[in-house]
Amino acid sequence: MAATRMHIDPDIGIPDLVRSLKDDSTRLVRDEIRLGKLELHDDVKRAGHGSLWLGASFAVGIVTLVLGTFAIATLIGRLAAGHMWVGAVVVGVVELALGIVLIKRGRTVFGEPSYSLEQTRAGLGR
Repeated sequence: MAATRMHIDPDIGIPDLVRSLKDDSTRLVRDEIRLGKLELHDDVKRAGHGSLWLGASFAVGIVTLVLGTFAIATLIGRLAAGHMWVGAVVVGVVELALGIVLIKRGRTVFGEPSYSLEQTRAGLGR
């Protein structure tokens, strides 16, 4: 990209220079606003596509987990001499225990203090 030479008129006055500066500043602000709008539109579009793929993968994951649960329950039921209820109970108890462990872990994580907030308070001397 080649630089273009600007013709500078030596007879131009201060009011004309101020007016030119005002026009250039106005154009620059408008261009920055337009650029911000374009970037925001692009970011929102990308976030929408990402959310769509995340939702689709979540749905496929849920279906996979349900089918896996049925498969494991059926396998345990066949091993228990055809008593499918045994497989369902065993898988249900295991999944319930896993759920309780995950809930306890989540509550522990939420219960931990925010280190950035604590550091800010310590820095303020409160």
